[in-house]
Amino acid sequence: MIIVTGAAGFIGSCAVSHLLGLGHDNIVAVDNFERADKQLNLEGKSYVPVERELFIREWIHQNRRDIKFVFHLGARTDTTETDVVLFNKLNLNYSKFVWKACAENQIPLIYASSAATYGLGELGYEDRHDIVSNLKPLNPYGHSKNDFDCWALKQKQQPPFWAGLKFFNVYGPNEFHKGRMASVIFHTHKQIEETGGMRLFRSHKEGIADGQQKRDFIYIKDILKIMTFLHSQRPENGLYNLGTGQARSFYDLAENTFKAMGRETNISYIDTPLDIRNTYQYFTEANISKLRQAGYDEDFYSLEEGVEDYVKNYLIGKKYF
Repeated sequence: MIIVTGAAGFIGSCAVSHLLGLGHDNIVAVDNFERADKQLNLEGKSYVPVERELFIREWIHQNRRDIKFVFHLGARTDTTETDVVLFNKLNLNYSKFVWKACAENQIPLIYASSAATYGLGELGYEDRHDIVSNLKPLNPYGHSKNDFDCWALKQKQQPPFWAGLKFFNVYGPNEFHKGRMASVIFHTHKQIEETGGMRLFRSHKEGIADGQQKRDFIYIKDILKIMTFLHSQRPENGLYNLGTGQARSFYDLAENTFKAMGRETNISYIDTPLDIRNTYQYFTEANISKLRQAGYDEDFYSLEEGVEDYVKNYLIGKKYF
């Protein structure tokens, strides 16, 4: 039995599909299952649904002897949300519960951290444990993820294997429900369909041209391959960056979306919204040396390859993974 929390979400539902494709036929999907649009992510998949509150209250303890692995991907991921109490409940305390259950019952655990823990990158983007307590996230979401990383690293009682995955800018199918928090590729495709063009954020930083803000964009299919590697190989416990190690510009991303749609590039610029302008990251790039040293040697989808696959095989026609 493999547990996937946050199973109705973007990464969680893709993980369920991927695990089923690998032949794992006893998947327990944990979520709150309240939203019909998120349920579409799991439509047609074989799994046992368990409500999050039931999972926390009694289910995991009653079934602990049958659980072989936990992928804890459930979290509140809205970077514009300011309710610290909510983040403490859904990201910090929920994760502590899952960790303790896995540690007490010796169940291997992979959990979702985030590159949002790095803030403006003052200390770089290295997944070293010695810098975690000094990181300065830019929003309550990032703080909640970093608070849990700090807590996990201090625990003497641990799962037999554990990995905290610092996801960089993940994009791919099954994010139709995410609204404002969906990837820029998703929004680019949507804007092109509706208006024929794409508006990117204008640069408000000297020395960086409009559209040249850069992120480490990683395709969901690479994320799934890395998770499979960690699940099967179980290298050294700890935090791992999950990015490609190569930052690319938002202009490149938008241009490739136009290309995948067979459209002429039509990009304009708008001011970055005031509510996020002061905390807007102009550059992120994962240091993936630890992942490579752990033995992961697969090539990553290039931005061009990932965008083409996502647009042509999923966004066009609104298909799910």
